[in-house]
Amino acid sequence: MDSLAELDARVAGCSVCPRLVEWRKEVGRTKRAAFQDWTYWARPVPGFGPADASLLVIGLAPAAHGGNRTGRMFTGDRSGDVLYRAMFDVGLASQPTSVTADDGLELHGVRVTAPVHCAPPENKPTPGERDTCRPWLVQELTLLRPTLRAVLVLGAFGWQAALPAFTEAGWTVPRPRPVFAHGAHVPLDGLDLFGCFHVSQRNTFTGKLTPAMLRDVLRRAGEAAGLPVK
Repeated sequence: MDSLAELDARVAGCSVCPRLVEWRKEVGRTKRAAFQDWTYWARPVPGFGPADASLLVIGLAPAAHGGNRTGRMFTGDRSGDVLYRAMFDVGLASQPTSVTADDGLELHGVRVTAPVHCAPPENKPTPGERDTCRPWLVQELTLLRPTLRAVLVLGAFGWQAALPAFTEAGWTVPRPRPVFAHGAHVPLDGLDLFGCFHVSQRNTFTGKLTPAMLRDVLRRAGEAAGLPVK
């Protein structure tokens, strides 16, 4: 794989996992009432952000009526509203909203991806689907390696999926594997790995993850990546 653009194109054409292919297409056909006039993306959603990013944010999987509808990670759902607002607040995004794939949003030194690129039923990929999708993340990490300095992983699922990918991409992961926690910080061969509670509605509505908590860990990760943050 020569470039992230080539990787993104290949990700978007993947049809390996039958359950996920059926689900993402079904959601695109039936739609949500509020989005009846949309033509859903209904394909795997590639990563988003510059090819020379020094900070990578890893989530879980696209939302059925978010990324699966818009074709861009964390775009068009409430989780994305929280994430991109916080990124804007600390100087890592050009605007505080993420509505469509062509709304002008730009990320500053940051790329956003997920260990599973298709929307899963009930937002729950199976371990097998996670493992099948891992080679895409390994290739993404490999292509980003020349500039990558820090990674922020959202949630325990993403953490469990990312650690083996780091190993396969050539980083040395401590044994036993580091345990996920909000605010966790693990150095990996010149790469700083951070953990953060996922920006799910459950976490943000209950206050388990507040905007201030998210901004704080984004600042820490951004500083570790050498990015100017506010």
